[in-house]
Amino acid sequence: MKTWHDAAEAMTKAMKLPATQPYDPFAVAGAMADFASGMKPVDLFAVQMDAARQWGDFWMKAWSPEPGEKVRDRRFSAAAWAEDPYYRTLRDAYLLASEQLRSLVGKGDESAMVRFLLDQYLNAVSPSNFAMTNPDVVQRTLETKGANLAQGFKNLVEDLASGKGLVQRRSDPGAFVKGETIAATPGKVVFQNRLFQLIQYDPATADVAAEPLLYVPPLVNRFYMIDLVPRQSLVKWLVDQGRTVFVISWVNPTEAHRDADVGSYVLEGIVEAIAVVRERTGEKPDLFAFCLGGTLVAIALAWLAATGRGGEVNSATLIGSMVDFADMRDWSAFVHEAHLAALEGHVDRQGFIDSVELQRLFAAMRANDLIWSSVVNHYLLDRPAPPSDLLYWFEDGARIPAGFLKSYNRDLLFENKLRGSGFAVDGVPIDLAAIATPMLVIALKEDHVSAWSAVYDGAKLLEADFILGGSGHNAGVINPPAANKHGYWTSDARPDSADAWLASATRHEGSWWPLWDVWLGEHGSGKKLPARQIADGIEPAPGSYAKAP
Repeated sequence: MKTWHDAAEAMTKAMKLPATQPYDPFAVAGAMADFASGMKPVDLFAVQMDAARQWGDFWMKAWSPEPGEKVRDRRFSAAAWAEDPYYRTLRDAYLLASEQLRSLVGKGDESAMVRFLLDQYLNAVSPSNFAMTNPDVVQRTLETKGANLAQGFKNLVEDLASGKGLVQRRSDPGAFVKGETIAATPGKVVFQNRLFQLIQYDPATADVAAEPLLYVPPLVNRFYMIDLVPRQSLVKWLVDQGRTVFVISWVNPTEAHRDADVGSYVLEGIVEAIAVVRERTGEKPDLFAFCLGGTLVAIALAWLAATGRGGEVNSATLIGSMVDFADMRDWSAFVHEAHLAALEGHVDRQGFIDSVELQRLFAAMRANDLIWSSVVNHYLLDRPAPPSDLLYWFEDGARIPAGFLKSYNRDLLFENKLRGSGFAVDGVPIDLAAIATPMLVIALKEDHVSAWSAVYDGAKLLEADFILGGSGHNAGVINPPAANKHGYWTSDARPDSADAWLASATRHEGSWWPLWDVWLGEHGSGKKLPARQIADGIEPAPGSYAKAP
């Protein structure tokens, strides 16, 4: 008798679907079935009674001639959503039904997968996503006599034919050119191996701080999120403050890199880069890293400490990075034995996970901003997106080798081995408690990738100083002082919970960049040296690794 997996395999072949998928569809179905079977009748009855009362109140208010209130939801920013009774009723009915469904899920045997699936469904059925229930689309259709819908359908067909999936963002393709208008801070590649190029940036001041800075980016995208257009470039700002800045630019891996694992990126990447920076400057570097790059830096520091080399680094700053994966919020939907097994089979087949697959995953976690807004703009309104340096960077994705993804997902995310001492690099046990390097951890308050409370827990584990910045995972990092946006929070207290810390913290206006520069100065030697000129560059920044497809 055939099993369900046999049947699924036969159906896959019949439909000419990919031989492997980066997830297990049966785990998705199982999560839904478990939730349904675990719902208690008494809880379901209570939800139904609350819903009946809420809908009664809703219809009483729906007949009111008074304009409705505006809601803090960008999908419903048009005035008609509050002023027109038809659109207001659609909006409020959708929001009420969404609230009720989330309440229902909260009363059951809740799982991250069920929450994720519900969010995807609710995002998809929003009235803002349909031509006849979006006031902007209706108005645009009348103005163009339907030409917007015809051209939007053409856009849809083009996206389907591209093989890269739906919702390809349409913007000016020539708005940004790497090395000219973006990732354009002057510098040179001064070292490279099979995993990375090391970029050193030209000085902008006569004197520089003795301690150089070394940036470690995540693997998912290219390094230049910190070197967008000049007015937004953290690299340029640091150079202008009199810092010598080095940056790791990871290779975009191919099948030839399939065996490169977490240990490879730590030793051949970060530890090797530290050695090159020390050789070029004669000083111990200050490391700083973002997201996954910060996790790798913590591992590298623990490895250096375990091998008696902890003194090779002056300080480390981790931004939006996790080292304790006990609380991954919605991301825990994907850290499931069945999904991990499916993903491992998928990446074993091709040697890496493709950047398009990674972008789809990250887009799904912010579906309203990164999927449905583009559906409305490109398929219904037929409007190109304004050029965005940050979105240009986001779409310039990179692959991740099979070896890295498997060791990272299973050992760190699934088993959370960094929380204890079960993880090893080149046979050396990694113990974060052994790190003596001064550390600063910066979290972002609206971070959808690394929840700020989980980053705070990691800061306690590392015994690090802590700052909470405003905004989200990417935008909260790119916060130049001149923009005077987002704000940040500080407190010397270290209570057990993140919420208790926030209650004790002081909010400041503007950017955390200057405060970080002060922290670096307080943990440095205070020495100034003549600016370090580059006489032996291999090629100009941003380098061929960053430009490679």
